[in-house]
Amino acid sequence: MITEHLSLAGKIAIVTGSGRGLGRAMALAMAEAGADLVITARTPAEIESVGKEVEQRGRRAFVTPCDVTNTASVESLVAKAIEALGKVDILVNNAGGGGQKPVLEMTDDEWRWGIDLNLTSTFICSRTVGRLMAARKCGKVINIASGWGYRGRRNSTAYCASKAAVINFTRALAVEWSRYDIQVNCIAPGYFPLKAPTDEQDARERAIRISRIPLGGGQVEDIGPLAVFLASDGANYLTGQTILLDGGALLP
Repeated sequence: MITEHLSLAGKIAIVTGSGRGLGRAMALAMAEAGADLVITARTPAEIESVGKEVEQRGRRAFVTPCDVTNTASVESLVAKAIEALGKVDILVNNAGGGGQKPVLEMTDDEWRWGIDLNLTSTFICSRTVGRLMAARKCGKVINIASGWGYRGRRNSTAYCASKAAVINFTRALAVEWSRYDIQVNCIAPGYFPLKAPTDEQDARERAIRISRIPLGGGQVEDIGPLAVFLASDGANYLTGQTILLDGGALLP
């Protein structure tokens, strides 16, 4: 019975930014749990590769690039996904990122880029897919924030502000969409080193940062099981929550 509640068999999931890193890890975990996947990001070569990995796990993969900050692009993605796979049960708003620049040097366009990439994209994708979920009166939305949404970071105001907004967007949307039996939750990842150190100084700085985290740095595979749980029937009574997946980084 427990395994049935955690199974994603028969479900269709869209994972944005799924060409690499945490997005790829969540997509592959959901495939292993039985879901068919819509793999999307801006880089065609990366998402084609992940699509093949999904198919190697015996699941269907619909692969298409998308600019999640553009409403027309997102609406096209969802329409194609429905045509290819028939429905959407799960949306993972993973696409995001940001550069580092002091506020006193930041242009209006650079600020808007950071906000759009992390927050506006989450709104656009949620609205587009949410219309379909509301009509069916079921669905799971998983937003991806960051530990930096809880604290400040030098030269990263747009990133920190937008990720904090994603956390409260999750709360508000969970209340608003409860009438449709749509659960909206959020994962706030901590430090997941995705690339090898660029030099000795980078390696030293990483070692110091990891030493301050009770469980050390995370591995990309750590996020998959949590995403599967939030997408499953096991999380039917969980909504509006943000789970810090940070190895205890904010505890000390």
